[in-house]
Amino acid sequence: MAHLANFFHIIWRFLLTLNFTDIIDIAIITFVIYKLLRMLRAARSGQLARGILFFFIALWISSICKLTVVNFLLNRAVEVGLLALVIIFQPEIRRFLERLGSGETVNRIFHTQQTPKELEATITEMVAAFTDMSKDRTGALVVFERTSNLSDIMKTGVTLDCAVNRELIKNIFYSKAPLHDGAIIIREGRVAAAGCVLPLSQNQNLSRDLGMRHRAGIGMSENSDAVVAIVSEETGGISVAMHGVLKRHLAAETLERLLQLELLPEEPEDRMSRSSLFRSAFWMQNWKRKNGNDQENHQQ
Repeated sequence: MAHLANFFHIIWRFLLTLNFTDIIDIAIITFVIYKLLRMLRAARSGQLARGILFFFIALWISSICKLTVVNFLLNRAVEVGLLALVIIFQPEIRRFLERLGSGETVNRIFHTQQTPKELEATITEMVAAFTDMSKDRTGALVVFERTSNLSDIMKTGVTLDCAVNRELIKNIFYSKAPLHDGAIIIREGRVAAAGCVLPLSQNQNLSRDLGMRHRAGIGMSENSDAVVAIVSEETGGISVAMHGVLKRHLAAETLERLLQLELLPEEPEDRMSRSSLFRSAFWMQNWKRKNGNDQENHQQ
């Protein structure tokens, strides 16, 4: 007990010596470490990260056991390895710098919220269009811009400026329409561009049954904080991609709740309750689908 009290006393004395610049210094290092961990998690580098960890453990053991030659070689390998890591993680580093250069962090602070009624109308019309396209198995790809600026993506398509309308969205994605193969960009609750080309995901662990439309949606969500809604042309299934994660086989009601949660400005209390509601609805949908498949298999 005395050792524990002494430990907390040392910690308290250390905290008393901190000043404002020390706190900023610690916050910056914490942020960098957090981003590096996110990068390792999102990249195709799980085995590589374990290999690096094993390498540093071997370096530590060689130092303790006084294995002079082994420790010397491992230390030289560390110097070369830092350059190798920069080359290996070049795509992830470039993506991080692009986000930093686009002002995404500043936009998060000074971003102007849109009128909730306009966004609600946009979501209602979009969900209605997705419901119809899902029934007709019309492929669709819609990107809802948030704080990440998508102007470069918009330049790959046709610039528009019109209100979101159910029939307009369906006509754009009609199989014989000239812009149906590209993506629609929704900015500030309006259709800002159509026929846009999105970056494909480089994740090699994606399911093989995902087509180019889904891979483009996931790729867009990996390179920005946008919400990407997708309708499969083969199955009519509705999916949403956010932060590199794809939620598949969503009901129209679940899509509406998700878009409301992610796009509508709200108070923290409302966000928490709406988030819980969405998680419950999403869990119930998966449970019903799973049990429905189990019943079908049992009947067969």
